[in-house]
Amino acid sequence: MAAVDVEDESILASMFQDSFPDSWRDKPDLAAYLSELSSFGVDKLNREEERLAEERAHILQQTRELAFSNYQTFIRTADCTEHIYRDFGRVEASVSRLLDKLPALGQRCRVFVKEAEQMAASRRMNSLTLNRHTEILEILEIPQLMDTCVRNAYYEEALELTAYVKRLEKKHSELPVIQGIVQEVRQSAQLMLGGLLQQLRSNTQLPTCLRVVGYLRRMDVFTEAELRVKFLQARGAWLRSVLDAIPEDDPYTHASKSVEACRVHLFDIITQYRAIFSDDDDDDAPSGRVAVNEAAIFHGWVLQKVSDFLETLERDLQRGVGGRLDSLLGQCMYFGLSFSRVGADFRGQLAAMFQKVAAEAFQKATWEAVEEFRENMSAYTLVALPSVLGGTAPPAAPGVQPGTLQPPMSLLDFHPLAHFLNNILTSFNELRLCCPLGLAHHVTTHLQDALHTVTQQLLAFHRAEESAFSERERELFMHMCRVYAHDLLPFINRCLQTLFPPQQMALVLGVPASQLHTLECLGRVDVKELVEPLGFLLPDEDFNAERGDSLPPEPTSDPDPAAETEKNAEVTEQTSEEGMKELNEALSWKPEL
Repeated sequence: MAAVDVEDESILASMFQDSFPDSWRDKPDLAAYLSELSSFGVDKLNREEERLAEERAHILQQTRELAFSNYQTFIRTADCTEHIYRDFGRVEASVSRLLDKLPALGQRCRVFVKEAEQMAASRRMNSLTLNRHTEILEILEIPQLMDTCVRNAYYEEALELTAYVKRLEKKHSELPVIQGIVQEVRQSAQLMLGGLLQQLRSNTQLPTCLRVVGYLRRMDVFTEAELRVKFLQARGAWLRSVLDAIPEDDPYTHASKSVEACRVHLFDIITQYRAIFSDDDDDDAPSGRVAVNEAAIFHGWVLQKVSDFLETLERDLQRGVGGRLDSLLGQCMYFGLSFSRVGADFRGQLAAMFQKVAAEAFQKATWEAVEEFRENMSAYTLVALPSVLGGTAPPAAPGVQPGTLQPPMSLLDFHPLAHFLNNILTSFNELRLCCPLGLAHHVTTHLQDALHTVTQQLLAFHRAEESAFSERERELFMHMCRVYAHDLLPFINRCLQTLFPPQQMALVLGVPASQLHTLECLGRVDVKELVEPLGFLLPDEDFNAERGDSLPPEPTSDPDPAAETEKNAEVTEQTSEEGMKELNEALSWKPEL
């Protein structure tokens, strides 16, 4: 039944005025009853109040009877309702507790589901792993197998394993196991690289070098230029170890063995390099890359090794190699000649080096001779010798042919001059082992200076002893000066001409041989200049260029080498001064130029 409409509301408002409660508006029976009530007549409306009272009383009576007849039911219903209320309270509390625990239970259930899924996936993976156990074991043993191959020098198998691991890395680079295997294999590859480079640092032959470089190329860790540099560095380190093993006690032995080691081993390294690498320039280099002149790497390395050898040689030469300079020069020249085949002929640098050493050795020996002459003159006493007193020259040594370089025997009468000439001849003998024509000016200049010092020493001796000279001692000293001027100085010039033949000097200088004497300090000492301070002691001598500074004519035939080796003649004169026999035996020179 519909609710009370607006018209009914107006009727109710007029009937009940302000006593109509709002709660009646929503009761559907009220609208039906009002409709029914509005259809009654006046009489019926008057009786309606009584009817309603009677109906109310009747209903109350029925209610009492129902309650009386069913009071037990009502009691049980009340008890049941109470129990139900209490049970519903407990249910509500339990449901509240259940609702509080349901989120945590749901979370745990979700975690359990995930763990179950993971366990299921792990079980599937374990099953798959068990099925592929052999293949997986092979992969896991790759690092150990790689290390075994490297340590036992099975480089071919090691390179195959490296290539296989690279393919695995490309396919499964995200797997931690594969990353660990790749890392361990790389460490073994580094060990392999060190082993290969160590082989190049040892005494390896060409086949081994070819094999090692092939392995290095397959490892693809160096560019072509870097590979060449590494090869040269490794072979250079081995060559350096060989050279360092040579004892340095004896400079000549060290230099000789260094020459031999460099000549043999360096040539082998060059042969190996040229057999392995090609020096053709790559004109089609990829764009974006700087073109490397690979040929320049090799040539630069060769030049560096030659430079190191020359430094070692120069250091040994400065230490002194005795009288074996010619032997060492021959070895070095042969070394340079062999290297001319590889475009590294360094013989042009040897000339200046040996020339400098020979010049320094001659200069040192010359000044040592001058110092010894100064010491001898300081303790010298003029003594009349039989040859001087008798006025006859000592006999020539037996077996000496005319025109040979026999030292003047008159020097034996004055042992300071004899000692000096003997020392000069010793320096000449050492110089002729390595005597380039370029030393002519240097040797002549230093010899001129040394002889000038000898002249000054003679003058100093005269000034110091002049006041105490007897007539005989004065004659002896003047005779000594004549021997110095007439015998010693011209003999030294003949020795210089033997060392530096005028014909060869003229050919090199491009001047006639007759004009060589006009060139100052070139294969001839200036006798006139050296004797000029002693002129007052040689009053009756006209020592000019035409006489004293002239040289004896050249022999028409070559001297006999056998006779040249027998110039150590024994002088039989009896002298009162000790040491004359030793001077007589030592005063010799054997030119073999």
